Amino acid sequence: MKKWSITYYSSLVKDEILALPDSIVAKYVKLVNLIEVYGANLCMPHTKAMGNGLFELRLKGKEGIARVFYCTLIGKEVIMLHSFVKKTDKTPANELKIATRRLKEIKND
Repeated sequence: MKKWSITYYSSLVKDEILALPDSIVAKYVKLVNLIEVYGANLCMPHTKAMGNGLFELRLKGKEGIARVFYCTLIGKEVIMLHSFVKKTDKTPANELKIATRRLKEIKND
């Protein structure tokens, strides 16, 4: 039974996530289904708290690795903020900056 709802910062964010390679999208769908039932923090290796209410969904498939940043709001709502394909060990500062800016917009809205 679903207890949490998933929404997106914008339709562009949703489109970008669904345009990721097939095996990564499959992992995304699986983890989102778990979030809808168990909540936003699935713990490592699936999710990681980034601080200040920002989380990352850690996706790995045969085509590579991707991350989706998200936050939660009152009322058990998870908002997907930003996604990117990971090419280095560290999360690029620019990708984190985009997610953080969107998180602030959501909180101030």
